[in-house]
Amino acid sequence: MDFIADQLFNGSRFRVLTVVDNYSKKSQGLYADRQIKGADVVEFMNHLKRSEGGVPERILVDNGSGFISKELELGL
Repeated sequence: MDFIADQLFNGSRFRVLTVVDNYSKKSQGLYADRQIKGADVVEFMNHLKRSEGGVPERILVDNGSGFISKELELGL
């Protein structure tokens, strides 16, 4: 999972949390918002867990600043 960011023509910025299966290259889910907090990531991952595809046992992240939060560490 990783974050991507972009900007609309009017200057509004937004971020997208992408969850991709590295083996099959299939997207497990996308979550977009202007600001994504650790609690939002935990809630989204719990949503994926309840869905048909579920979530993997291990999650690979790049250890960037986007994944540093107490909510994320305790919630996943």
